[in-house]
Parts: sequence; structure tokens; C-alpha cells
Amino acid sequence: MKGYAMLKIGSSGWIEKDRPACGPLDAICKPLALAVCTSDIHTLWEGAIGERHNMILGHEGCAEVVEVGSLVKDFKPGDRVLVPAITPDWNSLEAQSGYSMHSGGMLAGWKFSNFKDGVFGEFFHVNDADGNLAHLPKEINTVDACMLSDMVPTGFHGAELADVQFGDVVLVIGIGPVGLMSVAGSNLRGASRIIGVGTRKVCVEAARGYGATDFISYKDGPIADQVMEMTGGKGVDKVIIAGGGVETFSEAVKALKPGGKIGNVNYLGSGNMIDIPRAEWGVGMGHKLINGGLMPGGRLRMEKLGALVAAGKLDLSPLSTHVFDGFEHIEEALFLMRDKPAELIKPVVKLSD
Repeated sequence: MKGYAMLKIGSSGWIEKDRPACGPLDAICKPLALAVCTSDIHTLWEGAIGERHNMILGHEGCAEVVEVGSLVKDFKPGDRVLVPAITPDWNSLEAQSGYSMHSGGMLAGWKFSNFKDGVFGEFFHVNDADGNLAHLPKEINTVDACMLSDMVPTGFHGAELADVQFGDVVLVIGIGPVGLMSVAGSNLRGASRIIGVGTRKVCVEAARGYGATDFISYKDGPIADQVMEMTGGKGVDKVIIAGGGVETFSEAVKALKPGGKIGNVNYLGSGNMIDIPRAEWGVGMGHKLINGGLMPGGRLRMEKLGALVAAGKLDLSPLSTHVFDGFEHIEEALFLMRDKPAELIKPVVKLSD
């Protein structure tokens, strides 16, 4: 089969590989649509998870099942399915303790384009099919379905990690695709005011549509200073970090009220240490909680988030600003995500409606 792969750090291209084998609990799928993630950029060009050779990239897409293992109960060839970016081993001790995304070790629920071939191939393998696939609702088109792999569950997990409650004032740092879904998730959880940090017009307009009420440009000075001015010196109840680098945590801590919570879902692709400002952290005693987590994967989450979209509660169409027709456009979409032109939110490659 053909796939688009990371050849080594900084280098990618098309390669030929054997079609993956199907275990008794597994499924083999062919993509219906694929999306490129900023994580692919961190992995390929920054070497964020280390060297990888001839590893097929990609962890966002929807698919058609072409083969299932002998023990798979709920899926069959021909089924159209949602595929989460995180595919845990559901019989693991970590999953039983409530941290499925770390099944087999820290971040090991993230398999695609981490330590096994991803979805940018003519076929791809899904472990534990009954636990990780979800039937694609007929109301959801294949382009929108790609957003349910990672953007929606990750962005919503930011709101979960920050524990957004009714009436909260929430700061969302970074309003790219994940940050936009953090805005949407915070809005659905009842935030009264949502301050978005970002500068690109297309993202600001989308964020406003998802419920953001105020905007800050990091180009206008320190984020925390602007937040304090906007809130009369009180700060915010919750912060979701969905963009920026290791230096972003300092601004988040400074902008947060005592007793507030930070939820980080940003993939930190570079840097060795995170700076937590001592005084603004209450000299260690300010009850400012920092949670950072990889989003949960799995079937149940896909079904619940898919139900929101199918019911018209969440419109994903603003996210996919660039849609390509045909498998051969994966490389073009990848480089587009790397270069991030002003009008881009998310590129998607469509293989079927």
C-alpha cells in the first residue's frame, strides 16, 4: 500500500509498505477523509517526539471498515466509522484507573504517528476496534467527521481539565482549531465570559461564533496585563492553554485568580522547562491548579461528541477552511498546515462524501 510518511526529522514523502495485519480484536480501515494536525508539524519538523524513520503520518480521519478480527462484535466491513486520534488498550490497568490515554505508559494511548503507522495510508490498523471505533452518524459529513478525531475531543478536554463551570470567566490562549473547540466547550459548559487570545481574523471570527466575548492580541503586550485590565484587576476563573510555547504558562498563572484552574491541551513541541512565576503562584500556596492532559480517546467519547454534532448543537463547518479532493493532496495539505497562511484554520483531504 501507499502512504505519506516521516522519513526522518525534517523530511517526508510517499513510501510503499505492506498492508497492516488484523488481529482478532482489531480492524483494518481505509480513509474517507483525512485532516492534518499541528501535532504532525511538531513531530515532523521539530522532532518533538524524537526521530522516526518511514513512519506513516496522521491521526485524524474517518474511514470505512474493510476487515475485522474474529472477536470484533459491533463492526463489519463496509461500516463508516469515526476514528479517534487516541486509541487506548481498554483492558489495561491504566484504563481501569481512569487514564486510558496512558495505557501502556505515559501518552501510549496515542499510537497513530507516534509509535505505529498513522492514517495517511491507503489502509490503517485500529487496535481494540469495539472500544475505539464509533459508527459515523448519517447526519455528519466526512469532512466534519475528521474534526471529531482530535480537534473536538482535545478542545473540549481543555474545558474539562480547567473545570469550567456556569458563570466562569475563561481565558483561552490560542484560538487555532483546538482553541476554537475549547471556546465551544466552555460555552456549552456555561462560561459567562470567554476571552480569546489570537490575532488571525478568520480565527477571531470563528471564535466569536463559538461563544468568545472578548479578544486579546499577544502583540499588544503581556497577556496577563491585558487580562487584568479587562477584568478590573480580578483575573479569570479558568485558563485553557491551547497554543503558544513553554513561556505561556507564566502568563496563564499571572492571569488566574487564587483558587482558579489551568487546563493545558497544548502539545509543547520544544523547550526543556516550564516557568511558573513564584510570587503570582502565591509563593507556592495560591491554590492555582495546573492540569495538563492528553485527551481521552475511545468509542464512548466519539459517540457522545458525534451526537452533539448530529443534533445540531455543534457546527464544525467553520473549522475546515481548505478542503482538497484526492489522496494525492496530503502533502500539499501538510505543508499548508506548516506554513499557516492567514486564512487557514484546518486543511482536510476528502476521499469520499
